Amino acid sequence: MTDRKPNLRSVRECTPALHYRTIHGYRRAFRVAGSGPAILLIHGIGDNSTTWSTVQAKLAQRYTVIAPDLLGHGKSDKPRADYSVAAYANGIRDLLSVLGIDSATVIGHSLGGGVAMQFAYQFPQLVDRLILVGAGGVTKEVNIALRIASLPMGSEALALLRLPLVLPALQLVGRASGTMFGSTGMGRDIPNMLRILADLPEPTASSAFARTLRAVVDWRGQVVTMLDRCYLTQSVPVQLIWGRSDSVIPVSHAEMAHAAMPGSQLEIFEGSGHFPFHDDPDRFVEVVQRFIDSTEPAVYDQDYLRGLLRAGITEGAISGSVDTRVAVLDAMGGDERSAT
Repeated sequence: MTDRKPNLRSVRECTPALHYRTIHGYRRAFRVAGSGPAILLIHGIGDNSTTWSTVQAKLAQRYTVIAPDLLGHGKSDKPRADYSVAAYANGIRDLLSVLGIDSATVIGHSLGGGVAMQFAYQFPQLVDRLILVGAGGVTKEVNIALRIASLPMGSEALALLRLPLVLPALQLVGRASGTMFGSTGMGRDIPNMLRILADLPEPTASSAFARTLRAVVDWRGQVVTMLDRCYLTQSVPVQLIWGRSDSVIPVSHAEMAHAAMPGSQLEIFEGSGHFPFHDDPDRFVEVVQRFIDSTEPAVYDQDYLRGLLRAGITEGAISGSVDTRVAVLDAMGGDERSAT
């Protein structure tokens, strides 16, 4: 497939439009643009679908691009509900069903990367490809600020944001820190952190944030890890995109995930932080389009997945050991699909 320059009509069609659907009694917001094969964009914790504004319109020149506000985020409802990654995966499945989308290339950022992995695990028949961007859930290590925020006192700290002058003071300190760190990963990440903090003073938003965070992080780090099941992605094309200077999810997680996911592709953005699609949106779009163009959509094969499950996983598989990979191939009767 070759790139095409958008005409006036396609420019209009590629502008993301906000829509709502009520599912299970809760209103779900999402932004959609374009036409063609589907791409699903899943944002991170405390964020919302507008985070993809740097890339959604460009991707929509060739694809139907759906960017939902996860429940408890953005303009979606924020009920007292289940905010686990499994519940988010269920909600995405339901939204795609309501929209009549049978499968999609799934792109997840940060928490959204963990949700994307869970979605691929629960509903492999709905996933054409998987793209993980600074994804959470690889291993326990995570930014100390998130560990602190997951503690009971973390909720009280979020409540302080509702007091006059507290948020402006934090933003002032953040801007000063951003200037101090300059174009480093930390310097690039701080403005996005401040943007996310600005949405949290609203009580239902801060409550949803706290529930979501505690479902995946405690004082020791990330609770949910994908390493024990990521060998199942051998049946799905996988692209990893990371900022070299990611201050939230270290780039070492990308290297570990790459080693543990046979056939995965790894693209590291030098000088970028936790939001590579903000730091270099043109390159991000190029990487995504090249990956889609160079791979075929996954074909759901229950027998193949059953074989992978029976082969199981060992410590070697987590480290990407060649011997383990050969053992899995042998268990599958030498099926080379696990190597592509």
